[in-house]
Amino acid sequence: MGDKPSARLIVGASGARLLLKGLVMKRFARALGFAMGLAILLGFGTQAASSQTLKAVQDRGQLICGANGTLAGFGLPDPQGNWTGFDVDFCRAIAAAIFNDPTKVKFVPLTAANRFTALQSGEVDVLARNTTWTMSRDTSLGIDFAAVNYYDGQGFMVRKSLKVNSALELNDAAVCVQQGTTTELNLADYFRSNNMSLKTVTFATADEAVKAYDSSRCDSYTTDSSALYGERLRLADPGAHIVLPEIISKEPLSPAVRQGDDTWEDIVRWVHHAMINAEELGVNQKNVDDMLKSSAPDIRRLLGVEGQFGEPLGLSNDWAYRIIKAVGNYGESFERNVGQGSPLKIARGLNALWTKGGLQYGLPVR
Repeated sequence: MGDKPSARLIVGASGARLLLKGLVMKRFARALGFAMGLAILLGFGTQAASSQTLKAVQDRGQLICGANGTLAGFGLPDPQGNWTGFDVDFCRAIAAAIFNDPTKVKFVPLTAANRFTALQSGEVDVLARNTTWTMSRDTSLGIDFAAVNYYDGQGFMVRKSLKVNSALELNDAAVCVQQGTTTELNLADYFRSNNMSLKTVTFATADEAVKAYDSSRCDSYTTDSSALYGERLRLADPGAHIVLPEIISKEPLSPAVRQGDDTWEDIVRWVHHAMINAEELGVNQKNVDDMLKSSAPDIRRLLGVEGQFGEPLGLSNDWAYRIIKAVGNYGESFERNVGQGSPLKIARGLNALWTKGGLQYGLPVR
């Protein structure tokens, strides 16, 4: 009985010391957590404001864009070397966002065979060349796809004289196709799935494949549906050929960048979404200056009147205004290059805004 009070005191003192130690440790952990969180936030801020690729582009004074070079409507230089096309516009939009000058772009024509090597090696800063976003490309080539700027699908072109109205009538046909592409793989899958016999005639480049088809070495030519309309314009008698109705694959076309530079990928991605958002909000080349006076929050954020959305990208806050002023919104670029205002006259289809039954959906700037 006589030992119990002193034992309680000892235990009480020991417990107090443990309790005090616990409180100190908790406060230390909180302080450490706060410091680490602050460091992480500061680190992210530094990372977001810096980009090796962006710095290289700025120091060079020019964006280097990997383009097609032979595809009307998407990427094609005229005899004077002036580039036009849907993908060309996209690269000009990036240059406008960075330099406030859409002409500060060097276009490098690339084939399907060398396009990824050119991007991986740093020969180009961005690849904007009707390239399909697939799992294997996304996970094994050291590149990242920024955004689907054109939803496409593979189709077939035939001569009207063949009197074929469906791809299912191409059993035992000779089909020209570019080798080393998803197009070649899709072609084999389609014929096998439909128990049809196929005679594949492969070529290293699309140009060779088109010329072979035009010289009647093949019954049909297959590639992305959008490209068929462009390639048809190059044939000796475009009116003698039709594009069949079947779409046999999903071909989400996307600009691509090298892995490891997240800020550069963000810049490329948000250039696309800025153009989509501009169309959604009714902002275009003609009215963009007037829209600077708009009271609509979405428009004010997009054009840099409110917020600091350019800074995390290492750009000025009027980056999207620059794009729209120089190049226009997504719909404007589509229509003049491949849509009803162009020789191709491709319907918007899946590339209509989501509000009009399409898949193009601008992520919010906020």
